[in-house]
Amino acid sequence: MNKKIKIIAVSLLGVLLVMQFIRPDKNESGYESVAHFESETKPSDQIKAILKNNCYDCHSNQTIYPWYAEVAPVSYWLSHHIDEGKEHFNVSDWEKYEIKKKDHKLEELIEEVEEAEMPLDSYTWIHGNLSQEEQKLLITWVKNLRVKYASEK
Repeated sequence: MNKKIKIIAVSLLGVLLVMQFIRPDKNESGYESVAHFESETKPSDQIKAILKNNCYDCHSNQTIYPWYAEVAPVSYWLSHHIDEGKEHFNVSDWEKYEIKKKDHKLEELIEEVEEAEMPLDSYTWIHGNLSQEEQKLLITWVKNLRVKYASEK
């Protein structure tokens, strides 16, 4: 039994070592990927800071990676979270969305923030959470955007 445990432990160590050399693709297109979104939605500097600090890492084509993102299997876990976040809402694809889809994405954003579903707990452990004031500012800004898009339908 002891020999089996050693074989399993060495095998796992070998897999982890190999994983360090096989990296997931990074999400680093630069902040110009959010230029259209910001140009169209015109966030204030305060809202831009909220978006950059709490949203863009997972919901744009630009992620600022912490040091531990270089260590597998954490790198794979983060990559999965980013891919999933971008699948649901990607501000870098904003110009591709039709008005109806933009409005729906904004509606979802309000729901996720109001229900404290976003940002994810796993993100807030390291980066901190939105303050109540930041939540109010963000939600008010998004509600005003929805009014704008509703008039364009």
